[in-house]
Amino acid sequence: MAKVQNIKGMRDHLPPAMMLRQHIVATITGVCERHGFEPLQTPIIEYAEALEGKLGDDESLIYRFEDHGGRRLALRYDQTVPLARVVAQYAGQITLPWRRYALGPSYRGERPARGRYREFYQADADIVGSSSPLADAEIVAMLTESLTALGFPDFVTMLNHRQIVGGVARASGLDEASAGGVYRAIDKFDKIGADGVRDELLRGGVSAESAAQILALVQIEGPPAEVLAALSERLAGDERALAALENLRAIIDGLGQMGVPPERYKVAPRLARGLSYYTGLVFEAITPHWPEGSLLGGGRYDELVGQFAGRPIPTVGLAFGIDRLHDVMEELKIGPRPATTAVAYVTIFGPEQMADSLALARELRAGGVNTLISLDSGGLGKQFKDADRKGVSYALVLGPDEIARGEVVIKDLRGGGQRAVPRAEVVAALGEA
Repeated sequence: MAKVQNIKGMRDHLPPAMMLRQHIVATITGVCERHGFEPLQTPIIEYAEALEGKLGDDESLIYRFEDHGGRRLALRYDQTVPLARVVAQYAGQITLPWRRYALGPSYRGERPARGRYREFYQADADIVGSSSPLADAEIVAMLTESLTALGFPDFVTMLNHRQIVGGVARASGLDEASAGGVYRAIDKFDKIGADGVRDELLRGGVSAESAAQILALVQIEGPPAEVLAALSERLAGDERALAALENLRAIIDGLGQMGVPPERYKVAPRLARGLSYYTGLVFEAITPHWPEGSLLGGGRYDELVGQFAGRPIPTVGLAFGIDRLHDVMEELKIGPRPATTAVAYVTIFGPEQMADSLALARELRAGGVNTLISLDSGGLGKQFKDADRKGVSYALVLGPDEIARGEVVIKDLRGGGQRAVPRAEVVAALGEA
């Protein structure tokens, strides 16, 4: 290689980044498990035909290849299609409704940009086998709990329903065949604004009058009850749209009963979401601190699993983009920022004290204290500098005097100062520090 480098759009995550990412994952999986969700892992490679025909316009982003046996394979595009395959393949081993979460990398051959990568990690949570609006509400409640626990300020989850978007298209005089272009145009509203959406609709063959009606509908704003009432009036006579509005009301009632603060969500008729497999509720969480797009999103997809299982299986879920959450948390400086995983650094006073120092390190680790041992034969000053460079909080000294007195000296490398504590109390002392 002329230059040593990673592949564009695929990142190396050095220790500081990985520690924040692990915090994000632990927080999300903790919320999932408190809601009774169970873990699932699938391969990163699927048969290409399993993904094809499921993603609409995004299908061009699938990484496809043939293996040595000539089989057509594809890298995992997201965690959703593999879930659908698993539900069909292991139908006899899964009890519905099934709450599952999954974590792992996915791959898309798109143009890399800020917060958007060719290899990215997702943590998905889905409820399979329930059409209840409580399932939709629980998914949005978990989103809210997770972002709150991670420390995100000022986030709001935008709620809509695919049949409301369809109703907007129909109310503007468009047929079902034209609805897809309306979805795609509306989905770009927050990026290109009303004028940009109008231009895109016009380029797609929508009349100026219909485009104006669409824009008037999707820009309705206000408290959820008022937005739903206004849409009910404007979409009167469209049974599918009215049923969708009633479904959205039931979901919002569930959010209130689950304790989701009302300032954390609102109804947004302009939200469409790009993936073609959504059939009901769609949602995205946004924050003014990240203007590049949503933090995460999801929705209801009642037909995708059935394409594999051969029978209708209603499903709703969300996908946390670990990379995007990490990037926003880095920018906003929220979340823990440990310099290292170690808390304590055990120095080696000299060859005669090595056995005692190694025994102390074993005692600390057994007591749950992450501990480094010195690998340097230099003096204490050099070892203190090494511990400081690594970002360890405490350096421990066990010299001949300390051994004789049954004590350990704890040197605070962050706050300064040092103290001697009885050997038997070192673990407790570090735990209190």
